Amino acid sequence: MAGNVYAYALGDSLYLNVTNKCTNDCAFCVRKTVEGVGYYDLWLEKEPNLNELLEAAGDVRQYREVVFCGYGEPLIRIDLVIEAARALKSLGVPVRVNTNGQAGLYHGRNIAVELSGLIDTISISLNAADSGHYVSLCRPRQGEEAFPAILEFARQCKKYIPKVILSVVRWPGVDIAGCREIARSLDVELRVREPAGTFTSA
Repeated sequence: MAGNVYAYALGDSLYLNVTNKCTNDCAFCVRKTVEGVGYYDLWLEKEPNLNELLEAAGDVRQYREVVFCGYGEPLIRIDLVIEAARALKSLGVPVRVNTNGQAGLYHGRNIAVELSGLIDTISISLNAADSGHYVSLCRPRQGEEAFPAILEFARQCKKYIPKVILSVVRWPGVDIAGCREIARSLDVELRVREPAGTFTSA
């Protein structure tokens, strides 16, 4: 399916694709390893505005949850995510955000507090147990500043969002045990993500 796909269904969840922009260039990124997601070509020629996004989403009450997750980092467009999440929450549908956890660093402020009351679950891609391995694997634009910023973002999210998950991709050289220890220290759940994008228990 080609074109500007702003909303796409996978199983009983609806995913919202708001940008292709990202602060990382991960070695395992789905954009590099597979062609599209399912039947969907998620490359955007034009980013959606609020009306376009909600129109594409349609009646979200038929889904178990709505997830902000596309080919880019959704919290780069934090204002759109907040506006859309507010509209979705008014319909009683749980909202999740999948993020690389660098929104606070990117915007220069505490993004977690702005998501309070709007996001039910946030899944933060950790993917490494230390800054050096993170930089090598995820190649963030902010370099070594990125990893500690992710940990701080997770700490802040614990204060304002009901469910916080750290995710780690099963990839050569990734220290899953070390990531599990970080999750335990933050008192959050850890999930292991296969390269194809499927979650399994850690």
